[in-house]
Amino acid sequence: MAFGARRFFFLFFSFFFFFFFFLGFYLSIHEREREARLTLVLSLATLIAAFGSSFQYGYNVAAVNSPAELMKAFYNETYFERNNNYINEFSLTLLWSVSVSMFPFGGFIGSLMVGPLVNKLGRKGTLLFNNIFSIVPAILMGCSEVARSFEMIILSRLLVGICAGLSSNVVPMYLGELAPKNLRGALGVVPQVFITVGILVAQIFGLRNLLANKEGWPILLGLTGIPAALQLLFLPFFPESPRYLLIQKKDEDAARNALKKLRGWDNVDWEMEEIQQEDEAEKAAGFISVLKLFSMRSLRWQVISIIILMGGQQLSGVNAIYYYADQIYLSAGVNDHDVQYVTVGTGAVNVLMTICAAFVVELLGRRFLLLLGFSVCFTACCVLTAALALQDTISWMPYVSIACVICYVVGHALGPSPIPALLITEIFLQSSRPSAFMVGGSVHWLSNFTVGLIFPFIQVGLGAYSFIIFAVICLLTTIYIFLVVPETKAKTFMEINQIFTKMNKVSEVHPEKEELKDFPLSSLGQ
Repeated sequence: MAFGARRFFFLFFSFFFFFFFFLGFYLSIHEREREARLTLVLSLATLIAAFGSSFQYGYNVAAVNSPAELMKAFYNETYFERNNNYINEFSLTLLWSVSVSMFPFGGFIGSLMVGPLVNKLGRKGTLLFNNIFSIVPAILMGCSEVARSFEMIILSRLLVGICAGLSSNVVPMYLGELAPKNLRGALGVVPQVFITVGILVAQIFGLRNLLANKEGWPILLGLTGIPAALQLLFLPFFPESPRYLLIQKKDEDAARNALKKLRGWDNVDWEMEEIQQEDEAEKAAGFISVLKLFSMRSLRWQVISIIILMGGQQLSGVNAIYYYADQIYLSAGVNDHDVQYVTVGTGAVNVLMTICAAFVVELLGRRFLLLLGFSVCFTACCVLTAALALQDTISWMPYVSIACVICYVVGHALGPSPIPALLITEIFLQSSRPSAFMVGGSVHWLSNFTVGLIFPFIQVGLGAYSFIIFAVICLLTTIYIFLVVPETKAKTFMEINQIFTKMNKVSEVHPEKEELKDFPLSSLGQ
């Protein structure tokens, strides 16, 4: 077992070494002469931020799935030891539902904490602080069986949810502000790559012959603390966001030094100038709260866009597809013991397609990937509905259902999963970005919670036709993206802001700042 674990971690880190090597090589051949390259410092900062935070999010999404029955038995045994009788079936189901739902509820709380924390502690500082919400629950969950306390698990699920809520917003923000404009898309997808890898690793460790057994499930839950400990150890050696240092801390020297480390050269004057111009544009607005975000005409279409994209991401049926997948595999003749391996295979497809998105996002653009992804999901939901309705009458229909699940996973991994968080970073400036992430994160987690809560009832009421609802949501989101969302590829934050200025029918970046209405875009790309 120890040898197997060592070999796994060797292969894991080798995989990501080669991932960043080939990503850097691929991006370098598409760069213009004066554009920044993927340096060692930037790639390591990306790796440590995403592995230490985003990986945990994905891991904790899937970690409780495999040992669910074992954990319910532990709840029952513990209750019996205290009260000399077992929990009735309804109460046990309710207790387990609370345990599961604590994660998205914690994610919602974490999203509400984003704005105050990133403004006070910085992006890197918030990620370091966030490790408290991973290491403490990892210890509690790892010790829960010894302590004979299922309450420790419920509390821990809330805490790791807060960790996920913070990391799902702060990591894209941090990496988006570290990256030069020509690498921002690729690095912005990396957090989603690590989320999918976290899910896959939890699925692998959750195999019954590894850790999804009576002795191993506390270890499975407690492993989430390892990435947090590594991030706590290594992230302090990497730079804070230069935009945060210059615009919010007013520390020009620190911002310049951070840029030099990240870019690998000393001449960062044009990038400093671009950040300073953004600072000038932001001075009139000051800090933009969530309430002010909703009231500003100059941010109207940005706010509507993130609400629709984040809502569409979660309400498009991704969680329902995974929920239904096991039944689909069983109906196609996959034996009960082997379903766990097919699920791991589906997780591997998710990882591979998200990596593909990282490679093509700067080539094809954000808008194209969103349109392609939601269109594929819409088609897959429609065909899956027909296949499920006919699977008892046509012998080969279960195989069509499996194909639909795979196609849906591919489509969601290309656009709806990785792109919305990247767009929040790009379509808001520094003063409004934290509040925008609070809004986007809240929509994300509330939608996640809603689907988890009501889908079982929808399934009972509509059966195979429940996926029609998700198909309609995918279609409406696709239409909105086609009509409203602009392409942001290879543009500076100020250039993107000017696109939305025209859409919002305001004559300048902020109505309060008259001199910005003729802001020279051409100077930013020099």
